Amino acid sequence: MQLIKYTALSLSLLFGVSAFAQNDIDPRRKQAIDSLALEKVKDLSKYISIIGNKETQFSEAQRVMDRAEELFAENSEMGVSSLEREEVNYYKVREYFERLMALNYDKVKIQWYDIHYVSDLEQQPDGTFVGVITVYQRFEGSSKDGTMEYKDTTKKDITIFVKRKETQIAGRIIEFWDVMLGDIRVTETSA
Repeated sequence: MQLIKYTALSLSLLFGVSAFAQNDIDPRRKQAIDSLALEKVKDLSKYISIIGNKETQFSEAQRVMDRAEELFAENSEMGVSSLEREEVNYYKVREYFERLMALNYDKVKIQWYDIHYVSDLEQQPDGTFVGVITVYQRFEGSSKDGTMEYKDTTKKDITIFVKRKETQIAGRIIEFWDVMLGDIRVTETSA
């Protein structure tokens, strides 16, 4: 009876370990995943610049917003800060883009730089890996007549989710790692 009990326990551990091992990221793939995450952040930077640009046509801005939303995990939020107030306001991704497009400036320039990982990917109990990428954003808004001008630099932390997914191609199930952006938290705002 004891032998059966130990055998059953050993089998359950073996299957548990092999299931866990399947969720580990192969070190060779980790570099590709890191590159994909950084590429998605760079894409978001371009999209934000297009959406905020006052010369962008409304229909083009809407198309770019749709593309940018696809980068994010569901219910993600983006932080907005200002030199004029201490609190940071957080908005759902689409609302953030709509507010950005509606800013009351004639010219808006947004530039992201110094994009880098600040934390390595850590596995969560559900098998998802989570990391953080930091960016610096330079925002400049001005009116044509020069009466309204605002500039700031914001340090932002972007949560990155890496999850194993499946798709079917030609009748075969293919597993792959996907990267999604999560909340974007403001950590510092300066002139």
